[in-house]
Amino acid sequence: MGTLSKSIAIIGLVLFLSYTFLMNPSYQLPLFPAKPQEKFPVIKASPTNISHIVFGTVGSVNTWKHKRSYIESWWQPNVTKGYIFMDSAPGNEYLPWPSTSPPFRVSEDITKLKGYPNYSNKIQLRIVQTVLEVFREGDENVRWYVMTDDDTVLVIDNLVDMLAKYDHTKYLYIGTNSECTHNNFAFSFDMAYGGAGYALSYPLMEALSKTLEMCIERYPHLYTSDNVLGACVADLGVDRTHEQGFHQIDLHGDISGLLSAHPNTPFLSLHHIDTIDPIFPSKNRSESINQLLQAAKFDHSRILQQTICYNKPISWTFSVSWGYSVHIYENVLPRSFLKKPLETFTPWWSGSGKEPPFFMFNTRWPSFTGNPCVDPHSFFADSNQNIDGNQILTTFSRRSSRGLLACAASGNHSAEPITKIMVISPIPKTVEVSILYHRIIVFT
Repeated sequence: MGTLSKSIAIIGLVLFLSYTFLMNPSYQLPLFPAKPQEKFPVIKASPTNISHIVFGTVGSVNTWKHKRSYIESWWQPNVTKGYIFMDSAPGNEYLPWPSTSPPFRVSEDITKLKGYPNYSNKIQLRIVQTVLEVFREGDENVRWYVMTDDDTVLVIDNLVDMLAKYDHTKYLYIGTNSECTHNNFAFSFDMAYGGAGYALSYPLMEALSKTLEMCIERYPHLYTSDNVLGACVADLGVDRTHEQGFHQIDLHGDISGLLSAHPNTPFLSLHHIDTIDPIFPSKNRSESINQLLQAAKFDHSRILQQTICYNKPISWTFSVSWGYSVHIYENVLPRSFLKKPLETFTPWWSGSGKEPPFFMFNTRWPSFTGNPCVDPHSFFADSNQNIDGNQILTTFSRRSSRGLLACAASGNHSAEPITKIMVISPIPKTVEVSILYHRIIVFT
């Protein structure tokens, strides 16, 4: 009897499904699926370029006078598209608004949001709402939205090259986390940190435009805007795609050790410029940023890329961070050692109760004993120029005297008399070439 009941049930299910597919056209399946190229032609999109990107930057009238130079260092009038969203309308001292800055918009009234009363950090609510506001501007032919802060500097050409690798028709959320373990623990290891900048594909932005305000109500306990956005993106089933070239810089002090050992990945952004020392010792912060981006104009793909080479007869090691610094070591040191950033900086949180590990990457400590065999002679870039039409000449000057004797273990060949270094690099035909092959000339 049981077997008969099962048979009847199975026959009934088959008849029901057959009826459903035959009588409801939306469920009908062709006997022979059409070839994709016949019924659904695949249109190959043109390569992503700067015209496909809209930049959304969050600013404040109170700090605009100070932050303006950072934004104008990367903004390209009549080339880049985007807006800076202010907390209030700029006063007469800033008008007429210059074309050297992104067009300004005044942020919408966030007090009208249903979730507003429950948020303790109202400023962060304005920042996350900016994601919707930049989308509502309705720019055409957009593939990517890049969100930044007003103290973030971008290398536009590298950003375009990076985004061109990805399929802009998919839901994509691209960024990086903090350099500091504690910051990631406090907020999130998985979100894209907003200061470093992050990219959202158009389809994802379109989806967020329908859900973000409701999602904001869901997360009043999250303290930062990028944490809220990361949660809302995750709720759409999208994970962050990690790109090392974004730099949150949750650090203090001298970050030359980090920039001098940059991984061989395109440098995309630099955040928190005001919380660190000027990256070039002889310049202020704005001059330093302009110096770095000037080098990027000669070859954006190579900027900050680390190359390590050796002078074996005198047992010296050279570590070149292209367009930024050169370190000379009076010893032969392996690349596995030198690619670890020299810990010249301190973590964002360094008070009591903050135990190591402090950073999300390996570091090497400065030699507090003044070991001449591992302490570098440091040189920083002064200028760049084209020579012979196919080479780039970068000149570096000594930061200061190292004040140590020569390394006896490798033959007492002192680099102390060297005052300048010239690095000659070929103008690359491909990105792969750009991280290789330097000729180094030293001057005493």
